[in-house]
Amino acid sequence: MNRLKLILGFALLATVFTSCYQEVIVADTNTDPISAITLGELVSSYELWYVDIDRSSGSNYIPFMQIAFTMSFRNGSVYANNNLVGIGEQGGGFGISTGYYDTYNFELDVSHDIDGFYRFEVTQLSSNELRLYNRALNVTYILVGYQRSTFDYNKLFYDNIHYFLQEYVTWEKTYTSEYGTINEFDNENYVQFLAGGGNGNFQSSQDQIGININDLIWDYTGIYNVDDVSGNQYLKYLTLDYDYLGNEHFELSVNNDSTIELFHPLSGTLYRFTGRGYIQYKNNRGKLRESKATIAEQMVKISKF
Repeated sequence: MNRLKLILGFALLATVFTSCYQEVIVADTNTDPISAITLGELVSSYELWYVDIDRSSGSNYIPFMQIAFTMSFRNGSVYANNNLVGIGEQGGGFGISTGYYDTYNFELDVSHDIDGFYRFEVTQLSSNELRLYNRALNVTYILVGYQRSTFDYNKLFYDNIHYFLQEYVTWEKTYTSEYGTINEFDNENYVQFLAGGGNGNFQSSQDQIGININDLIWDYTGIYNVDDVSGNQYLKYLTLDYDYLGNEHFELSVNNDSTIELFHPLSGTLYRFTGRGYIQYKNNRGKLRESKATIAEQMVKISKF
């Protein structure tokens, strides 16, 4: 009888411990499971999760996922790098706090400060890749894990520089070189880049320098495009396609998080613009990241150099 009680006691303890521990099998699609950890341990095992918009799918979107470049899950709190201004420095590289999370079995629950509650079914694709599926909206996001020490913030910035231009209400001209021939762009003192993926709308104004940006009157409108320069990731081509007035071409370079330079090859003039009215993104008011395929579909073809 005593031996039977002992056996039943061990069986009961085993049942209790098993019920308290929920695990996620960490494996890729081609091999046997390589380890077993909880989902909470898994999402916190990488400091940054890059939101790979090019591999997202679904006809809908989740606002806070669509604007985030990276997300982090730290002790129940969610952090995100939604802006390129200050990327790598803001929040020690994590970005800003945007909400809270919890895990249960294979589910990740996120309560965003503005966008509300969303539940994701999590599947591990490889040692550092996760698929997040929201059944209610039938949308999928792919996250790729990195540590801050190995994440290339610089590449992220220059690969997405068209979004950087949208992170200020306007760019004010603060310098015009003495060299270069007179041209029509000499009269443009403000340029505003509006959200719209890789290409978007822009507005320009000839109002005097130093005016309150809320009082600006936009004289011209058009579409703009940012293109890569072969062999130089730090230099871009910027084309302003004015409605009915033709195109202006520039070589675009970034001095710092609030200053850009535009070199006008046709006249040989260099302009410097300073961002005014920084926009910190936390919800979907403003930019929404789009995949390269979507941008290509929407792209209005603009002649280059």
